[in-house]
Amino acid sequence: MGNVQSVLIGDFLHRIRRPISLIDNKKYKLVTIKMNHKGIVLREEKLASNIKSKMYEVKEGDFILSGIDARNGAFGIVPKELDGAIVTNDFWYFDIDESIVDKQLFLELTSTKWFDEICRKGSDGTTQRIRLQKNKFFNQKINIPPREEQSTFISTFRRNKQNNNNLKEELTHQQTLLKKLRHQILQEAIEGKLTADWREKNPDVEQASELLARIQAEKAQLIKDKKIKKQKPLPPISEEEKPFELPDGWVWCRLGEILEFLTDYHANGAYEKLKKNVQLLDRPNFAIMLRTTNFHYKSKFKYKYITESAYNFLSKSKVYPEDLIMNKIADPGAVFFVDDRKQPMSLAMNLFLLRFNKETISSRYAYFYLKSSYEYVVSFSSGTATSTITKDAVNKLRFPLPPLQEQKAIVAKVEKLLALCDQLESQITDNQHHAKQLMQAVLKEAFSQA
Repeated sequence: MGNVQSVLIGDFLHRIRRPISLIDNKKYKLVTIKMNHKGIVLREEKLASNIKSKMYEVKEGDFILSGIDARNGAFGIVPKELDGAIVTNDFWYFDIDESIVDKQLFLELTSTKWFDEICRKGSDGTTQRIRLQKNKFFNQKINIPPREEQSTFISTFRRNKQNNNNLKEELTHQQTLLKKLRHQILQEAIEGKLTADWREKNPDVEQASELLARIQAEKAQLIKDKKIKKQKPLPPISEEEKPFELPDGWVWCRLGEILEFLTDYHANGAYEKLKKNVQLLDRPNFAIMLRTTNFHYKSKFKYKYITESAYNFLSKSKVYPEDLIMNKIADPGAVFFVDDRKQPMSLAMNLFLLRFNKETISSRYAYFYLKSSYEYVVSFSSGTATSTITKDAVNKLRFPLPPLQEQKAIVAKVEKLLALCDQLESQITDNQHHAKQLMQAVLKEAFSQA
């Protein structure tokens, strides 16, 4: 490629205006522009009598941007369905001087971060009123290929862009397959398929029916000793409830039959006590107070903290390693495993704490089951305005119980396979990053000094 030439944005982008006199009782389409290159869309239709600002008409094919949000990728091409729509003076649209820059080349480049940066440098103002400034925007210098070479460059650019898009589609497809693989690993784990060879090599382990009887005997003794309360009898599992056949040595049971501890401590009026005795702090303190917002899949909320005295006040909701936490509302049924903690933790409202006796149940296996059965667990939630899962429903969840030794074998196998999935996902992420870098390399070649 020959020497690039230095030009001003204002040399080839010329702002135009098409003032329009609105006709009474006529409806007009108003345009808005989404940020992050998401295009030009219809905001609303309004009667002329309800429009107070001076308006300007746009045409199909206009390159248009938002003077306020251009720095955030709010620009694009007016689509056919918005031909004749109207905008305020906050929206800029342009003629492109093709004697300096090929229009198609320019439009291709605006689909990248290249034009975002130009708009950012061309914007100024106070925090709440940053917008495009005429002089700063139009007087920016950029380097572009010679006009006679731009057609060749755009062909190369589009070819690379298509290859890049194909690569991104393939990587997205691989991520979808990887998600399915993770689910399949968990599904085969809870059906006993991953440990079929293990069972052949270990035929003499304690059967799950014997394990369940031992758990029930231990619970009966704890009730007798008044260490736990007697729970309501749980209904037996019918044949219709069983989603798959279990291997020999396994049994179906209710989750409540094998849980050592299930608490919803802040229910039944305890919230008022919580408000009086516990203050949530923004800065790190003795303990973390876990809230539903920390576990929702869309959550970006930071942790809240509590003092040591507040932590001790919440004695029944202290969280320990290998506990499970389940959302009661806001994605009800979603379950989370507590790894080794760096500091003490306690639960706020609307979270269940599930704890198992380590001598009889692997909480990691229970976590894998509940995670793989998310849709089934969610089916137990109810409510109109807010979907909620109850403590009674959690106790009634069906559970495929293997022998304790096999639970541990399942966990080891699953964690090994999921670690391989993590490696694959890391490779896919790296490839996605490289795909982005590819287009930047093409732009760098075109817009660097020779």
